[in-house]
Amino acid sequence: MALAAPAARATALRDLAHVEGVRENQLIGYGLVVGLANTGDGQQIRYTGQSVANLLKQFGLSMPEGIRLRARNAAAVMVSASFPPGYTRGQKIDVTVSSVGDAKSLRGGTLLLTPLRGADGEVYALAQGSVVVPGVSAQGRSGTSVTVNATAAGRVPQGATIERAIDTDFDMRPYVRLSLTRPSFETASNVVKAIGRALGPGLATSRDATSVDVVAPTDPTARVAFMARLDAIDVATGKPRPRVVFNSRTGTVVVSEGVTVSPAAVSHGALKVTIREGAVISQPGPFSSGQTVVAPESDVEIEPASGRMFEWPAGTKLQTIVDTVNAIGAGPDDVMAILQALDQAGALNGELIVI
Repeated sequence: MALAAPAARATALRDLAHVEGVRENQLIGYGLVVGLANTGDGQQIRYTGQSVANLLKQFGLSMPEGIRLRARNAAAVMVSASFPPGYTRGQKIDVTVSSVGDAKSLRGGTLLLTPLRGADGEVYALAQGSVVVPGVSAQGRSGTSVTVNATAAGRVPQGATIERAIDTDFDMRPYVRLSLTRPSFETASNVVKAIGRALGPGLATSRDATSVDVVAPTDPTARVAFMARLDAIDVATGKPRPRVVFNSRTGTVVVSEGVTVSPAAVSHGALKVTIREGAVISQPGPFSSGQTVVAPESDVEIEPASGRMFEWPAGTKLQTIVDTVNAIGAGPDDVMAILQALDQAGALNGELIVI
């Protein structure tokens, strides 16, 4: 009896690569949000008052010399946006507004006209509109406060208008260059084969593990139609290298399928530290002129935790690793310590990435 080999996973080419020269560009600008309910920048943030004064000057209003303007209803912000590929004048994009001072909240504010510049210093869009803040903050008279999500940042949906298009060389070369999102020699070779089967042999050539050049029509209309067909081609992707990704800030550990270990014995333990805080009260004698004294008292205990040793045989799979680690009650930090030790010992068959 012959067993059929499992079919290779096919993915649309649009999900594997992007066209070189057709990409997003980042825009940034400095602006003011006004109309806040006394939640703007404090008096110590001087550039906010200076920005308001400069704004009023444009409308013929000048402040007397030596007077520091206090505007608690205004906040200095940085405005950022992504310029999508192919956008032209008049189209709108979303912008993100973030406070650069000590503003408590941007809720209810309005972003004033802000020019957005590219890396070359040129203005490509103008942003203005009401700021939408997803966070909520409340504070009582006693100083107790509750904050849900960030209140010093928000978005202005469709808040920027494109004023200048970004030129590309998409239709100037006799070919288009595809850049793989995840470089792989196997995937690059499969892309060339898939394009040859769908559009004809000899149209695609691979340069390395990242780039594939495809001969394209010179007529703009025909080239757009050609790219539409190219994006829809299904490509058998190469098998990715197994990875273990650890986020040191959140303690998240992700182990991809295919991670195995070589024969290894692991012992993991830690010291248990217990700190108890209390107070000792010393009362003065009767009819004395002494005062009651309260002194802090700390009780520190250190005891070794019960470490366990376990063994992983050759070729242990992901599920076995997870079950073993969970059985000893290890947390994310313990898991990371074990995986790092296995990687240093050369027993982890996969790539360890710490972000």
